Amino acid sequence: MVITKCNKVAGKLVKAFTEHKVKKTYLALCIGYPPSWDKIKICSGHGRSKHGAWRVYAMSDVGRTLPGGPSVRDMSTKFELLGTNGKGQFREPSNVDSDDIELITVQEKAADHTSNGDVKNDMIFVRAYPQSGRTHQIRLHCQYLGFPIRGDVKYGGVIEWNDVACDGHALHAESLSFVHPVTELPITFRAPLPSWANEVISTMG
Repeated sequence: MVITKCNKVAGKLVKAFTEHKVKKTYLALCIGYPPSWDKIKICSGHGRSKHGAWRVYAMSDVGRTLPGGPSVRDMSTKFELLGTNGKGQFREPSNVDSDDIELITVQEKAADHTSNGDVKNDMIFVRAYPQSGRTHQIRLHCQYLGFPIRGDVKYGGVIEWNDVACDGHALHAESLSFVHPVTELPITFRAPLPSWANEVISTMG
């Protein structure tokens, strides 16, 4: 979270957020299907279901008006795989703007994508780079990809893991980067890692 004391500076920061010039990274511990990729970008639609819950829509639905008035908006997230089942390496945020990153374009409803009885229980540790700022974006995309965030029962996450009840969903806002509105120098804020993240990292090579 960034708070300013000056209205002029606040206006510049709001503009930076609006124009997607503020870069964010998140860490997530997920339970589900192990990814076959190292880095991906997933693009989809975002909106509410007929019951009012946020959900993933197909890209072809973007712009379509939903019951109640709002329309489906686009959302995209880049993911970097850090480890699976304790194997991997924790590293600093990397450049995910390369052209060789795998692209996934959602063509089907999220409910249809993960609604099967063959549930996987692999532990997946990822870093997310949201490219848009939609409500529950990372949580929705993790669910769609088949590995909902641990403890995030709203979007399919397990409530208990290794015989221990989860006291919240394992999603951490790691860093916030932008150009300083006065000095015009790049600046990055980092939040201390939560205990669950430190525990995961300590088991990795």
